[in-house]
Amino acid sequence: MKKQDEVQTMCGEMKPAYEKLPAYDTYYGALETEYRQSMEEGLDIELYADVFASAAKLPQGEVKKKIGDALFEAVSSAKTRIGYAYAEPSEYEKIIKLRKGDFSFIRKPNSASLADKIYGAWTGRICGCMLGKSIEGIKSDELVPLLKETGNYPMRRYIKRSDLSQEIYAKYKYGLKERVYIDETDGMPADDDTNYVVMAQAVVERFGRDFTPYDIAVAWQESQPRNAYYTAEQVAYRNFANGYFPPDCAKFQNPYREWIGAQIRGDYYGYINPGDPQAAAEMAFRDASVSHTKNGIYGEMFVSAMIAAAAAEEDIPAIIEKGLAQIPHTSRLHEAVSGVLDGYRKGVSCKAAFDGIHAAYDEHTLHGWCHVIPNAMIVCASLLYGGSDFGKSICLAVETAFDTDCNGATVGSVLGMRGGYSAVGEEWKAPLGDKLHTEFAKNPCVSVRECVQKTLEHLSRA
Repeated sequence: MKKQDEVQTMCGEMKPAYEKLPAYDTYYGALETEYRQSMEEGLDIELYADVFASAAKLPQGEVKKKIGDALFEAVSSAKTRIGYAYAEPSEYEKIIKLRKGDFSFIRKPNSASLADKIYGAWTGRICGCMLGKSIEGIKSDELVPLLKETGNYPMRRYIKRSDLSQEIYAKYKYGLKERVYIDETDGMPADDDTNYVVMAQAVVERFGRDFTPYDIAVAWQESQPRNAYYTAEQVAYRNFANGYFPPDCAKFQNPYREWIGAQIRGDYYGYINPGDPQAAAEMAFRDASVSHTKNGIYGEMFVSAMIAAAAAEEDIPAIIEKGLAQIPHTSRLHEAVSGVLDGYRKGVSCKAAFDGIHAAYDEHTLHGWCHVIPNAMIVCASLLYGGSDFGKSICLAVETAFDTDCNGATVGSVLGMRGGYSAVGEEWKAPLGDKLHTEFAKNPCVSVRECVQKTLEHLSRA
């Protein structure tokens, strides 16, 4: 009996080592983000403002966790504020009822041009991602001086290791020395923005075009380690392990539910639905609902639909409109992107458009830097003001900072699909060759050409 008492005492003393858990990997470590996110969603939680602020300052530990759990309960049961201007459902049936515009099938390109467009989309995404990868996380107050100092402003080429010196490394707070650069790579380095395109292809190959959100959850767990995922995806992965599956895995203690993560995952669904934005957006919904809600979901639907439209439509504003037609016109994302498009049509200058994004969202806060809305606005502005020029457009997406590799990749994907492989200049694609590195244990390096061929096979199954 004594031994059993000792065991019970020992078990009762076991607790997680809270101080060793990264703050970003816990709900209670992101309480300030949760409060801002909930307020933007229109939840009536202002009564808890002081609690959120005070709890956020506490050291990592059991007390902070308990308060965080209680605040999550408060957020989960909160009602929408009276007078909130937006309607933003997370269920597909409700989303499609709030669409507005022309969301019909366009046309499927002929087989010869389609192969070229798919190759252009893959290549464009990879090049745009590489352009932004070297400086992902830098803020514009350092990025612009850096580009000027290295003779690359306005941005017009990749940043190279050879551009940099010990003096430059020391001058900037951003860790330039630890990054990867185009003149020292063997193909495209592994990156989550390109991993997800390969992942989506593997999902369609294994589960077919009728894959479910649960199939996505299975693929994530089997393909990559947890540290290959970030923010909302990392939360969803943790929730899988704890028994929460779609759609609950996107909702349970996920303060990043409207961040950019889903928007960077939708390209492949556009690739395999050329000319059919609605089909692309529906697939994107299934993917996004694993980790995101509301505008987080809409971001992926918007991008997938744009890419599908770009296979059959050349006019950039029309491509953007086709993307917007797939998401609720009552949403914050629709309003924000429409505002950029309207400003462009009314003659707002390129500088004023990007300055407006910076004025509305603070890149120095993680929530502002990584939220889907400012980054979708950057994608839209880059497509519009880039004048259909691939290089100019991806450079606009990257030089404005925010999530540089994500936005460069998305813009590159849209324009690569629109213009085909030849639209991507040799100066962008030649240094990367045919190699695409991944973080998949079973397939750490793939051939871009083989990925294109597999995409065409998936197209033939439609």
